Amino acid sequence: MAGPQLAVTRGMTRPGGLSVAWLWTSTVPATAATILALLVAQRVFWPAPAGVLVQGVVIGGLTALISFGIALTYRANRIVNFAQGDLGTVPTMAAVLLLVGPSVPYFVALPLGLLVAVALGALVEFVVIRRFRLAPRLILTVATLGLAQLLAGLGLALPTIANDAFPNVFDIESAPTSFPSPFDAEFEIAPVVFGGNAIIAMAAVALCIVGLAAFFRFTNMGIAVRASAESEDRASLLGIPVRRVQTVVWVVAAVLAFLAVFMRAGVVGVPLGSVLGPAILIRALAACVIGGMTNLPLIFAGAVTLGLVEQAVIWDTRRAAVVAPILFVVILVMLLLQRRTKTARGDEQSSWQAVSDVRRIPAELARLPEVRWARGGLLAAVGLFALGLPVLASESTVNLAGVIVVFSMIGVSLVVLTGWAGQVSLGPVAFLAIGAAVGGAVTSRLGWDLAIALLVAGAVGAAVSIVIGLPALRIRGLLLAVTTLAFAQAVALYGLNQSDFGWWLPQGRLDRAPLLGLVPIESETQYYFFTLACLVLVMVMARRLRWSRVGRVMVGVRENERGAQAYGVNLVRAKLTAFAVAGFIAAFAGAVFVHHQRSLGIQPYATEESLAAFTMVVIGGLGSLPGAVLGAVYVRGAQYFLPTELSFFVSGVGLLVVLIVWPGGLGSVLYRLRDSYLRLVAKRRQIMVPSLFADARDLEAVDQSRERGLLFLHEMADRLEAGDASVLAGEPPPVETSD
Repeated sequence: MAGPQLAVTRGMTRPGGLSVAWLWTSTVPATAATILALLVAQRVFWPAPAGVLVQGVVIGGLTALISFGIALTYRANRIVNFAQGDLGTVPTMAAVLLLVGPSVPYFVALPLGLLVAVALGALVEFVVIRRFRLAPRLILTVATLGLAQLLAGLGLALPTIANDAFPNVFDIESAPTSFPSPFDAEFEIAPVVFGGNAIIAMAAVALCIVGLAAFFRFTNMGIAVRASAESEDRASLLGIPVRRVQTVVWVVAAVLAFLAVFMRAGVVGVPLGSVLGPAILIRALAACVIGGMTNLPLIFAGAVTLGLVEQAVIWDTRRAAVVAPILFVVILVMLLLQRRTKTARGDEQSSWQAVSDVRRIPAELARLPEVRWARGGLLAAVGLFALGLPVLASESTVNLAGVIVVFSMIGVSLVVLTGWAGQVSLGPVAFLAIGAAVGGAVTSRLGWDLAIALLVAGAVGAAVSIVIGLPALRIRGLLLAVTTLAFAQAVALYGLNQSDFGWWLPQGRLDRAPLLGLVPIESETQYYFFTLACLVLVMVMARRLRWSRVGRVMVGVRENERGAQAYGVNLVRAKLTAFAVAGFIAAFAGAVFVHHQRSLGIQPYATEESLAAFTMVVIGGLGSLPGAVLGAVYVRGAQYFLPTELSFFVSGVGLLVVLIVWPGGLGSVLYRLRDSYLRLVAKRRQIMVPSLFADARDLEAVDQSRERGLLFLHEMADRLEAGDASVLAGEPPPVETSD
């Protein structure tokens, strides 16, 4: 960067700018109090030897490297990068294969892994992230879920690829779980012995912290990263190459992920390829929340404290499941203690609005015969397929189709909560689990009818959802999503634990007694029809809600809270109503699901399933009830009915393709086709419907305007990168002439 641009950039990061925010924020007192409370709780409730605490510090330091990457990409792109851990999986696997295969020296394999991480970070930013530059942040965040699956699958496939390509060099049948230390030095802090890999990990964490501090403080690119994170538009106007800066951010994030995963593999020997699931991700996110998503020193302190407490809890209780509710409480307390202006910036909140409302058919066309017959024919075709499936399919296929129907109900709950009310939730399967536990207990322990169990489960789900929704009065958008994801993990790992709650959780095989003593639901076919009836009931209820005053208030609050409040809307009541309805539907579906499965397991309610459910709804379309069903059929159908290889491409690569081509989801395609047909009908009947034709012209004009604007911005950026100072003076580009 040139001297004047660098001077202006430094001005953006002086007091009142980003550098001060990274060193001291309004969250510091709350963070210090939370960390102190955690340390006191550890000493009182979970005492542990010094060696265990030091091991927790080492593991927490490695988690901090992942948290740093999440914080950097959050500042640069306003997203939660769910692929942060998996960015380190591929280069780590490449380095480990070199170590255990041809026995490449440690200090040769490590730099080669760093080179792979640099190339991978740049490739991900250029191929994936840049494609979503103008997309809503919610869409890009979901795209990182698909990217995580893609990278994890590639990491798992690397040993096979290496064996096939170089059979005489790599004789490895499966992914290695550890690698030897480069030297034999070790020391003991009872009862833990720290070897060479642990020593290297400690040194690597310290060097990364010093390197990051020097990078952001003294290098031109580091200052540019800080400036563009503060205001991308302003940085672009000041001549900062924002695209290049964001590439550097993703490269740094990939390098941090590689070091964290590689060092962690050497210390604790975790299986590579699936090393960083939601459990480690939530720990990294908790540290980010402690640091307000921006304060790197506080993020490090939070990660180390959480790692120390986690190891102490596991040592004292011999149970890792207890850590999940502790993390949830920490995240919840930290977010409630932070200032609202800090946790929900206006520009960030608006960037999460990714929902296009679905309009009704215009009144001028709704009563026409061709419109009514087309609509009725489509509904009849869908109904005939759904009702005729048991006749054509096997019993196992009918069973899987019932699961798709249940997850369609979960999709409906997310449409209500996130699509209409604008409350981003990553914990829908937690309420499915609550409904399953309550519904199964009501029928198996109390002997009540399933119809009553459905209502009781729904009521309990609504009550718990209201309690979880109370922080939404202060927390919005991204940070609320982190809270609900931590809640999903706490329910999956702790709430369904039979050793703690077996006194009331359903146990053994659940019977399917006749509904109300009259309707048989014992066979798979009979229960499939029952789940279909439940889905139709839920969709009718949600549709009536959407077009009622309550639904219109939800949408109004989502679009403009202050404007809605000016019209006398009670924001508290509107938000909590959305949580209650969504919790009721998800728990209702859980009671249906547990009797479909005939037992209460654990795997169907894992944290990964909540992420998959949210992805499913975004693919289908957040604002569309039919889109929720389409998303469930797309994701779950591919998982159940396609070969493993094709299923992987549908969930990983396929997710990215769908979001790039149709950001509004599959539901938007359905409604575009509907509107195209309605325009043809209106032309043939010579009926003027301003909304249909105006929207079509507006969409075309917007697309053309966006293309022109993008071309202009790219041209300006290229001129700035080439050192053309006339851009800042507002001079037009030079005109090429020919003789």
